[in-house]
Amino acid sequence: MAVLPKRRLLSGLLLLVVSLFGAALFRRRSTGRGEQVDLYFADGSLTSLMAGTPGADELLGLARDLLREVRP
Repeated sequence: MAVLPKRRLLSGLLLLVVSLFGAALFRRRSTGRGEQVDLYFADGSLTSLMAGTPGADELLGLARDLLREVRP
């Protein structure tokens, strides 16, 4: 009979750990990285500018304006 409580305890702990991991993953995905601008160059290179970096805010504003124009 002592085996059943140990299994139940281990199962409960495993469920708790998996739940905490899932909640952390969900929170991380839901917050996301925010807006960014990806600049592709002719040589095949790429640069990503996050919101708040020099030049990115102006480009993000232009992109928002364009999206408002094309979306119904």
